[in-house]
Amino acid sequence: MVGLIDGPVAVSHCDLAKANISEVPGAAAACAQATSAACLHGTFVAGMLSAKRGSAAPAICPDCMLLIRPVFAEGGTSNLESPSAKPEELTAAILECIEAGARVINLSLALMQSSAPAKLSLMQALDHAARRGVLIVAAAGNQGIVGSTVITSHPWVVAVGACDLRGKPLNESNLGHAIGRRGLLAPGEQITSLGTEGKPLTLGGTSAAAPFVTGAIALLWSLFPAASAAEMRLVLMEAHTRSRTTVTPPLLNAWAAYQVLLTKHSRR
Repeated sequence: MVGLIDGPVAVSHCDLAKANISEVPGAAAACAQATSAACLHGTFVAGMLSAKRGSAAPAICPDCMLLIRPVFAEGGTSNLESPSAKPEELTAAILECIEAGARVINLSLALMQSSAPAKLSLMQALDHAARRGVLIVAAAGNQGIVGSTVITSHPWVVAVGACDLRGKPLNESNLGHAIGRRGLLAPGEQITSLGTEGKPLTLGGTSAAAPFVTGAIALLWSLFPAASAAEMRLVLMEAHTRSRTTVTPPLLNAWAAYQVLLTKHSRR
């Protein structure tokens, strides 16, 4: 089960398998305004993760259960390229997704400014995810800076930077020491996924890059359900030969991670 903390999703879209989509109890998963930035963003990410094969979306893990927990208000001022959420709302959403059974959670969002206590509560929610073995995948951000946030600096979070089609980091992708040590790069240039009114939508940045990592984790876990969260995280981090001494993380290598898991679990 993949927790999608994002905008609401156009669950009636013909390319989304409705039987594999659920919502956190008490949260309205469906879009009320199909053209809102919140709905467009949520549907775009949902399409990358769970759209059926042959759709306009990459459909990385179409048979995985998608658990939707919206945090972007449709009537608000969400930015389609870099939507943001309040730490208090994000904390509640993470805890709710964990309790509902999510094994990996996708955060394609930025944080609004808030108080120190609210940020502390968010860190405690991330600690709780680590204790429960729930992986957190988070977009590194699109401000083009070197630095980390409360989320991307957390030792359990897999922060995802965006790269172009040649594997070079995008200028707008945030980088940093924590991201370089514990994060990954994934495609974030001209990514096409589902729109909400029948036409595909093309976006870029770290919000589009993060679902590649989340989807890869979900697909790998589907193939190797006995793997622990720590093991899954470790094979993703070590499925490369580059040293972890720069602010730029290595490129996601799902095939290498698969080979490592296949070797380990074939011996059991």
